Amino acid sequence: MNIDPKLDLVLERTLNVSTDKVWKAWTTPDLICKWFCPEPWKVTEAQIDLRPGGIFRTVMQSPEGQSFPNMGCILEVVPQKKLVWTDALLPDFRPAAHPESGAGLMFTASIQLEAAGDKTKFVAIARHGSEADKKKHEEMGFHQGWGICADQLERLMKG
Repeated sequence: MNIDPKLDLVLERTLNVSTDKVWKAWTTPDLICKWFCPEPWKVTEAQIDLRPGGIFRTVMQSPEGQSFPNMGCILEVVPQKKLVWTDALLPDFRPAAHPESGAGLMFTASIQLEAAGDKTKFVAIARHGSEADKKKHEEMGFHQGWGICADQLERLMKG
């Protein structure tokens, strides 16, 4: 995948858990609710239909109790290797008139996994349509937030 530094944010990590476990954490709604946003935030609902055109939906809740729904469409599924979804489309590839995410910006997320012995090389990419959206996502704490989430995923799946 070509990375455009003006439009894309990238987080790379090696997680101390197997690719199978990382994949399970990303594709099981009950598990998503346990790690998918930085504490003290939490995910109160998750829905995943793991197929192109399927739903990828979460509801994030702030420590104050405010809910932020995020609705997207899965674009690509390569079991144990790659998951791609976007909030620029609703399920069944319906165009979204406006962002259906709490972040208020449209982007395409790509999660790539590669086995590294009993560990997993994990790459998260957020692809944006404009430099302004990329900057907004970066200023919202993309690297720190997604890094914390990767740590939470690793802790959960090691336990």
